[in-house]
Amino acid sequence: MRHGSIPGSRGHVRPVTLLGDPVLHTACEEVTEFGPELARLVEDMFATMYAARGVGLAANQVGVALRVFVYDCPDDDEVRHLGHVVNPRLVEADGVVLRGPEGCLSLPGLEAGTERYDHAVVEGFTADGEPVRVHGTGWFARCLQHEHDHLEGGLYVDRLSGWRRHRVMRQAARASWRR
Repeated sequence: MRHGSIPGSRGHVRPVTLLGDPVLHTACEEVTEFGPELARLVEDMFATMYAARGVGLAANQVGVALRVFVYDCPDDDEVRHLGHVVNPRLVEADGVVLRGPEGCLSLPGLEAGTERYDHAVVEGFTADGEPVRVHGTGWFARCLQHEHDHLEGGLYVDRLSGWRRHRVMRQAARASWRR
C-alpha cells in the first residue's frame, strides 16, 4: 500500500528550459538548505516531468540552478524506478558501453544514438536530507547518467560527435520551439 501522496500531485507545472538557455550549460550549485522550499521544488519537478511525458528531469531544466533531479524510469526488465536525488554524485558508471536512443525534454522531439554505460550508481540525499544510493542498469542507468550530466552543465548532444551531432543540431535549429 502506498503511503503519502503521488509525487507531483501537489506540484505546479513549470516551463521547461530549452536548448540555448545558459542555465543548461552551467554546473549547478549544491543544495545547502533542506526544507519546504526544496520539497516544493521536487514536487513541481515531478509535476513538470509528468506533464512533459518525461522519465527524468533536472532542476536546471525548470530554470533552477540547483543539484536536484527526479525520475520515474523503467530499467530494461520493465522494473519501475521512482524517486529524486539532491546533491547527486555519480560514483559508478561502468559495464558495457551501449549506444541507444536518447532524447531530452529541453530538446523536444529530437533524439540521437548516444553512448552510455549500462550500469550506474548515484549517491546523494532526499529532500528531507536522508542519504540515498540509487543503482541503475540498462535504460535506468542511462537516465541516471543523463540527469547527472544536466547538473554538470551538459546535454546529451555534448556527448555526440560527427554526423550524429551535426544532424541533431541542424534539427534543433529548425525546430518550431526555437522560434
